[in-house]
Amino acid sequence: MSPSADAAAPVSTSAPPLAPLIAAQLSYLLSHSKLPIRVGQIWSGCRNGRHSDRFTLSIPFCLDYVHWDFVYNALSPKVAPDVVFGPDDEGFQPLVDYAEAGNDASCLARWDYRDPRGLVALVHELRELYIEYHKKQVAKVDDARVTFELSTVLSKEGIEVCMVPSADRPDEVKFAVPLLDVDFDFNKLVPGCPWRLPQKIHLQVIFPISRSSSYSSVPSAPRLKLTSTSDLKSLFSVEDVKLPPWSNGMCLAEYLPALEESLNLLVVEASASIGARRRFIEALAPTFGRPIEADPIFCRRATVLSISGVFTFLVHFAIPLQFPKQQPVLTLQSSQHCNADGIPITSPPINDYPWSPRWDQAEMVERIYDFLTDECQNFKKFCSDTVTQQK
Repeated sequence: MSPSADAAAPVSTSAPPLAPLIAAQLSYLLSHSKLPIRVGQIWSGCRNGRHSDRFTLSIPFCLDYVHWDFVYNALSPKVAPDVVFGPDDEGFQPLVDYAEAGNDASCLARWDYRDPRGLVALVHELRELYIEYHKKQVAKVDDARVTFELSTVLSKEGIEVCMVPSADRPDEVKFAVPLLDVDFDFNKLVPGCPWRLPQKIHLQVIFPISRSSSYSSVPSAPRLKLTSTSDLKSLFSVEDVKLPPWSNGMCLAEYLPALEESLNLLVVEASASIGARRRFIEALAPTFGRPIEADPIFCRRATVLSISGVFTFLVHFAIPLQFPKQQPVLTLQSSQHCNADGIPITSPPINDYPWSPRWDQAEMVERIYDFLTDECQNFKKFCSDTVTQQK
């Protein structure tokens, strides 16, 4: 398995631009693919070439990324690219298998350089073949539990598996299990949601390989971890989810239903929490005045302008996902005092003020206002002392 996408090489800025026909294919891929694909290095196959004609793509697979080189020819941009897979995938030869079988189902058999969708079709086709290739590789493992797990959950739509080799411990098998319905659309939970890519939650399950055809003892519980696409953290944090315990002798087919039921309830609560946060922000106006800035989609932040005598300052509200169980974190920012670098002075985060999740939004805001009536004087003195110390 290749390193994660975060370790992928950045897009080259010194390489010449891609040939126009190739650039059109890559641009279409990045704007239309439903996969979070990233471009790594871009380079030319010719020394001092006028155009680049090859690049590395980081493609998601089994909650990690694989890095494949797509090699075009700038002198013959009408020809489909060659693809160079990773060094650990010498057995993955889908194009050779197609040729030997006389199969013309591949998109390469219908390659049309004028169609910008060609690269998208090729990447998705190769990825599906790569998924099936690894399922077959894992099926060869001589481990009774892994064999049983494959037979019971492999039919679940969207599941991916792969081997996890290790130099200092026994090899392992990783399952990436999509949770909730595959067609579950988080975007519909959030009006005006800016997400372009589908948001997903997966359960990562890692089984050690015992290399035995039967159980000699009760197998240990697999390592479990919930993961989600990064954008989903604006709505719902899987890090706050407590996984159900894994009982002795349990299998994935038994474990998943309870977990998915729990997740469904948590996602519904997360969606309802947006409404509660929105009502809190709306309740700021009668007491503080209309916010000068607010998050209109997830309602995670808001800022109001406040005045105490001649002291003018901003109050930033950071509203947690667990609102109202957890109270907003306040940060005060002076409009009249700056530090030595010319940056407005701010207070440390404040969350030790009176709070009860049972109060209605109006009372929550009033209690915060009463607290800040005194706290702003402490903050004003803090700002004045900071400026004095800089002189």
